[in-house]
Amino acid sequence: MNYDDFVIRVQDRLDVSQEQALKIIEACLETLGERLYRTEREKFAAQLPAQLKKFILKRIDNDRYNLEEFYKRVGARAGMRQGRGAETAQAVMAVVREAITPGELEYLGSHLPDEYEELWMEK
Repeated sequence: MNYDDFVIRVQDRLDVSQEQALKIIEACLETLGERLYRTEREKFAAQLPAQLKKFILKRIDNDRYNLEEFYKRVGARAGMRQGRGAETAQAVMAVVREAITPGELEYLGSHLPDEYEELWMEK
């Protein structure tokens, strides 16, 4: 999937402007990148359009936290009102699911706590 298609799909899922979609994508991918170890980040980033890789690779250190905290961080980074982090993260991850191979999705899932499966579930 190319960059423009990725952004358009996020826009459509959330009914937001292109500018808002980009902010949400950056928040979600940056937070996910922060949650992964370097090797996992790099492997995942390799399957994304070039313009999105920088978001995953933005954070050098990784941080371990639960899914609720993940949603809070996505919402805060995207500048959204409290409680919208889950909806926006799940929308972005639905597009990620379409953009990467099933093997990479499985690999990512195996490196996150079980509760993170919620991110990848079809809604």
